[in-house]
Amino acid sequence: MGPADFLWHLLNLFALGLLYGALAASGARLLWRRRHAGLGWARLLAWSCGAAAIATILGLVFFGRDGRIATYALMVLAVTLVLSWLGRRKSG
Repeated sequence: MGPADFLWHLLNLFALGLLYGALAASGARLLWRRRHAGLGWARLLAWSCGAAAIATILGLVFFGRDGRIATYALMVLAVTLVLSWLGRRKSG
């Protein structure tokens, strides 16, 4: 496997997490404007994509391969918890 193939595999590994993180951050900004008023979209994006990437890595380590439904459930849970924590931290 060459460097280009490795980069392509790495990007594909995290693509769904990045997409879900972007959608979740955008949805949080639209639905809970007051709660996330002081937080920028880029900050929400970074935290949610980071949580999704960590969940992807944990699923890969635990199951030995990616693409498991449990990994996707962990990704949803991690992003939800991070966005909720950011909203509570800001308002609290």
